[in-house]
Amino acid sequence: MLRLSPAPLSPPLFSPSFWLRNPHVQTICGARWVSVPRPVWRQEIWASPDEDALQVERLTGAPDRPVLTLFHGLEGSAESPYIRTLANAAQALGWSVVAPHFRACGSLLNTRPRLYHAGDSPEIHWILQRVRAEFPHALRYAAGFSLGGNMLLKWLGEQGDDAGQWIDRCAAVATPFDLTAVGDHLTQGLNRFYGRHFLTTLKAKARAKHAQFPGLFDLEATLAARTLRQFDDHCMAPLHGFRDAGEYWERSSCLPLLPHIRCPTLLLQARDDPFMPPHGLPSRHALPPDVTLDFQARGGHVGFISGILPPRADWMPVHLLNYLKPSPPSSQMCHNPSE
Repeated sequence: MLRLSPAPLSPPLFSPSFWLRNPHVQTICGARWVSVPRPVWRQEIWASPDEDALQVERLTGAPDRPVLTLFHGLEGSAESPYIRTLANAAQALGWSVVAPHFRACGSLLNTRPRLYHAGDSPEIHWILQRVRAEFPHALRYAAGFSLGGNMLLKWLGEQGDDAGQWIDRCAAVATPFDLTAVGDHLTQGLNRFYGRHFLTTLKAKARAKHAQFPGLFDLEATLAARTLRQFDDHCMAPLHGFRDAGEYWERSSCLPLLPHIRCPTLLLQARDDPFMPPHGLPSRHALPPDVTLDFQARGGHVGFISGILPPRADWMPVHLLNYLKPSPPSSQMCHNPSE
C-alpha cells in the first residue's frame, strides 16, 4: 500500500538500489520491467472541437474528492507504467482519474489529417475545459510526463493567471523543456537507441495516417528518416503547420514560457536523465515562485524505480500525490535546498 504523508518542507531524496543506479537501467526498467497492475479503466470516446475522436480512460472516485488528469509522453498511452502507477495511487485516495490518449495513441486511429504534437496547447485546453465542466466543484489537478509534461507546461505558461480557472495544482515529470536540445541529444552515443525506438512506432503511425490521406506528406522521406529531426521535418512539421523541425521544436518548447506560470507546479527531474543535456534544463532562478524545481540525482527518464526484486515504481506517485493533495497552508509549497 502506498503511504502518503503531509507535503514535505523539502523534497525527499530518491535513492535506488545498487543495481538500479545506471540511468539507462532506470529508464528501461521503468518502461519495461516494472509490473504495475492495470487499472479497471472505463473507456470513453470524446469528440474534439475539430470533430476528431479521442480515446479517454476513466476511473471514478468519490464525489467530494479531487480529479486528476494525466498526460502521457511521446508514443505513450494510458497503459504506460507511469500512468498506471499514478492512476492506481490516486484511485486509492478516492480520486477520479482522467487519462486521455493524444491523437492516434491508444487503440484508436484518429480521423483528422493530423497526429499529436509537442506544442498542442489547444488540445490540453479543451481537455481541461471538459474536465472542469464535469467536475465544477472539485479540486482539479494535472500531471504530465515527458512530452505530455512539455505540453502541459506550455499551456500553463500561455494561460498565466487564467490557468486557475481550470486547474488547481500541476506536476510535470522528466520534461523535455528545450525540444531542440533534447532532439539533438538523442542522436548521440547510447541515446540513439531511444530515438530509434520512438521512430519505429512513429513511422507506423505515419504509414497509417498516409493511408487515410494519401499525399498528405512525403511518406517515402518519412519512412527513410534516421533521426527524430528528419522524421519531424518530413511528417510532424508539415502535418501541423510548421516550416520544418527546427521551427516546430522552437515554437513548441515550454522553456521560454516557464516564467509566466502562475499555478502551483512541481517540476520533477533526474539529473542523470539520458534524454536531457544539462544546457536544456531550467534554472531555479529563472522560475516564478509558484514553480518548484525538484532535481533528483538519479532516476533516469521517467524512471525513479527502487527496490531489489521485484523492482518497484512507488516513489514517484507518492512524491507527486504528496505535492498535489490538499495540505495545510504552511506547507503548500516545496523548496529544494540544493537550488
